[in-house]
Amino acid sequence: MLKRRMNIAYVQETKLVGVKVREVDRYKLWYSGFSKARNGVDILVDKDLFDFVVEVRHMSDQIMAIKVLVGLENLNVVNVYTPQIDLSDHIKKQFWEDLDMVI
Repeated sequence: MLKRRMNIAYVQETKLVGVKVREVDRYKLWYSGFSKARNGVDILVDKDLFDFVVEVRHMSDQIMAIKVLVGLENLNVVNVYTPQIDLSDHIKKQFWEDLDMVI
């Protein structure tokens, strides 16, 4: 991220368990995961922006959203990890309902 001058990055399949935030070097890491076996989404924000994060929503271990105040505008950032083929129809339906709530 530093080399490419990125302020925000998405990470998926991290297998970090819990709904937490932690500082990693010059970044703040928000993560949401419920099983070390699969899924998990994270959003990394650099130190120049993390004081402007005004809302974090952990919908599931596949959907996370943050709202960043940029000037006078709100920037909504959503990290989505789509369900795979081997999941039940119920889990897929729940995913789409959760995504609709975020959007």
